[in-house]
Amino acid sequence: MRLCLSLVILALPLSAAAADPDAPERGSVRFEPAGDQKDIPERYRLAAHAFDYEMTLKYRLPASGLTVSRVRFPSPVESPHKENNTVHAEFYRPDGKGPFPGLIILDITGGDQSLSRSMGTYFAQKGIAGLFVQMAYYGPRRRPGSRLRLLSTNLPHSMNALRQTVLDLRRATAWLEARPEVDRKRLGIVGTSLGSMVGALAAEMEPKLRRVAVLLGGGGLVDAYYDHPQAAPYRIPFEKLGGTKAMVVKLLAPVDPLTCAANLKDRKVLIIAGKRDEIVLPKMSVALWEASGRQKIVWYDCTHYGAIAYVMPGLTQVANHFTAP
Repeated sequence: MRLCLSLVILALPLSAAAADPDAPERGSVRFEPAGDQKDIPERYRLAAHAFDYEMTLKYRLPASGLTVSRVRFPSPVESPHKENNTVHAEFYRPDGKGPFPGLIILDITGGDQSLSRSMGTYFAQKGIAGLFVQMAYYGPRRRPGSRLRLLSTNLPHSMNALRQTVLDLRRATAWLEARPEVDRKRLGIVGTSLGSMVGALAAEMEPKLRRVAVLLGGGGLVDAYYDHPQAAPYRIPFEKLGGTKAMVVKLLAPVDPLTCAANLKDRKVLIIAGKRDEIVLPKMSVALWEASGRQKIVWYDCTHYGAIAYVMPGLTQVANHFTAP
């Protein structure tokens, strides 16, 4: 009898550990492209495949009604930099069974992750499951002390990093789609500044992202900046060597959200823009709005950085956009 009792007692910690809700979750997700991908340029296509992931608890916020977990999975692109080849993300899950709308969140150019983490928390409190995904060469995807960034004067590097990020986001969409607590028919993406342009580009290449929010972003990169006074030190010597604006348009077309913006006409698109934005010029937001079907655009009387004064009304617009029927 004592022996049996001892065996039961010894077995209890093992059973408890096996049922530990905070234990790391590991699994495999199947990526299946929607349709024949004929409207997606070759550089952004992905064939059907499976990939592994790991999710670990970061912290719980019971008072706020959400749980935050770290998510990792391999990038479908192998860059020359080891750290960059693992995609890092954070999953902001509302409490409850769901199913919740699922939303990918992208950061700003100089992002320290604080804005995206605040957005993830806010959206989860509104009943939206958010996956904040680190773009290529952001955060832990860059070796400490490294000068590598997603965007740089090394154009081939930037083009490759943008392609990698878009393909990473296609995998991230598959991960969200596979979550039992997420409504696979209500997936979307939101980004701010650079993140909004990358988000628009990713949505154009991933038909499963049915709702798109572009915050302080747009399209028409060359038309916006080629004749800008600050571009003169680069434009003038470029033209003296035989370069033309048409050459730059063709070169940047694969990463300009305007190129495939027609793919967004059957989605629900929200654009939030600053009337006095000096970084993403208002005409860039208008260009993307027109090319994506003239859907909803909201203007605030602000500069690019002055948009901080409109964070709460802007986030309310976005939350309503993703929770609307």
